[in-house]
Amino acid sequence: MTTTPLPEHPDRLWRNPEPRASYDVIIIGGGGHGLATAYYLAKHHGITHVAVLEKGWLAGGNMARNTTIIRSNYLWDESAAIYERALKLWEQLPEELDYDFLFSQRGVLNLAHTLQDVREGVRRVNANRLNGVDAQWLEPDEVAKVCPILNVSADTRYPVLGGTYQPRAGIAKHDHVAWALARRADEMGVDLIQGCEVTGFLKDGDRITGVETSRGRILAGRVGLAAAGHSSVLAQRAGFRLPVQSHPLQALVSELHEPVHPTVVMSNHVHVYVSQAHKGELVMGAGVDAYNGYGQRGSFHVIEQQMAAAVELFPVFARAHVLRTWGGIVDVTPDASPIIGTTPIENLYVNCGWGTGGFKATPAAGLTFAHTLATGEPHPLNAPFALERFTTGALVDEHGAAAVAH
Repeated sequence: MTTTPLPEHPDRLWRNPEPRASYDVIIIGGGGHGLATAYYLAKHHGITHVAVLEKGWLAGGNMARNTTIIRSNYLWDESAAIYERALKLWEQLPEELDYDFLFSQRGVLNLAHTLQDVREGVRRVNANRLNGVDAQWLEPDEVAKVCPILNVSADTRYPVLGGTYQPRAGIAKHDHVAWALARRADEMGVDLIQGCEVTGFLKDGDRITGVETSRGRILAGRVGLAAAGHSSVLAQRAGFRLPVQSHPLQALVSELHEPVHPTVVMSNHVHVYVSQAHKGELVMGAGVDAYNGYGQRGSFHVIEQQMAAAVELFPVFARAHVLRTWGGIVDVTPDASPIIGTTPIENLYVNCGWGTGGFKATPAAGLTFAHTLATGEPHPLNAPFALERFTTGALVDEHGAAAVAH
């Protein structure tokens, strides 16, 4: 019997080109949002004379420093719409990109420990259902069926009184997502340029005409900022101020274990979230560190509190060992919702302020930002997230949905 040999794995999934003198569009930031924006610019708008500029290595920032949770059960209509669109895109992307990035719809469970948690959770479920988002309210015995290793005893410090559950939510392999988007964008002609830090902007009055980089000047018709925690720094260099603060956000993983944790569990009150990655490590995190900073590291006391909260919810983890910790830099707005749209500087557009929710939004953020860059006008999904809302007062306050990060 003869067999067809398997094709060799390519040495490179994308080119590493030298910067050209000019581009139609420059995207600053080679993370998930920057790559998704480039992909959709090429796919939906036919704009391929595009450069993605990354000061480090591709997807080496927050894209490599998150905990990969994907969900759409946000409270407000505007948030639910963009995150639900993202989830629907996640469901088709593995086939569309021809890349298995291990998207696992294992569900996300948000626990309630107080009567206020219960009221807020039931309200969230009802709001989600009105917006076409799959959501369920679970009583404690139902919570135990979804996650048998969770401690639902009434004798704990903060007993589990129930929880919201989104069955379609889950996790994906973050670096594989970036590689899939990068490969497709590269195939369509986008230049992905690593080791190219943007140090300033070229301007003609109040109009951007290009960027200064560590590899020389590059002219551009339009420029999009997708630099997460460093967005405010770049905006200042361009001549305007963004209402965002940057904070460290840290997480940790244990050593490998056999599969024991079937879903994703989050608790705002005990303040931890826990999932189990495909290889077997337990992935844990909590909220942002309280101080402002740009360090990709965290504080030991936050790690200690995360582990204490995880052991309280999951006594079975008491003897697990921490393998490694890491930190990202998240950009947080006053209403815990993103900014996607125009800026006071002509030809300069911004996609920032996602706080702890950036990864789950990746495809919808790219889709809508690409539309805005291509047309100069907001997509209906990102129109509510304009910078101007901080002067009009039309805020989209999602602090409740993002209180425990992710």
